[in-house]
Amino acid sequence: PAHRLVAAPMSARARQSALLWAFFLLDAALVTVFAAIGRRSHDEADPVAGALDTAWPFLAGLAIGWLIAYFNWSRVIPVSVASGVTVWVSTVCFGMLIRHFTDKGTAFSFIVVASVVLAVFLIGWRAVRHLLASRSAKAP
Repeated sequence: PAHRLVAAPMSARARQSALLWAFFLLDAALVTVFAAIGRRSHDEADPVAGALDTAWPFLAGLAIGWLIAYFNWSRVIPVSVASGVTVWVSTVCFGMLIRHFTDKGTAFSFIVVASVVLAVFLIGWRAVRHLLASRSAKAP
């Protein structure tokens, strides 16, 4: 007889955990893309190291924001637009605080650009997701 692999159905808890990590990694990837785009304009020997050096304070802020949003919304994965605002504000504020205390620089123009780009990235996909969910709920 032929042997085949059959995937066991995921428990609700395992599915929730997988979704949580998938959405967190999406946010982390977007923060890293923000840093990489920003560093692209600088001549550096190692652009990857430069992007990671820029990204890590914001990734730490992102993790803090996720914890705040997750526990503030009764342990719901922070994918709503409202929770996205919490994640965004925490990412920018904690990221800038960490950059300030590690002498990485917090020029006013950088704060503005980081705030705008991260708002588009971290709130944007949540707004699109909400819009698509609203449309599919109204579809016949």
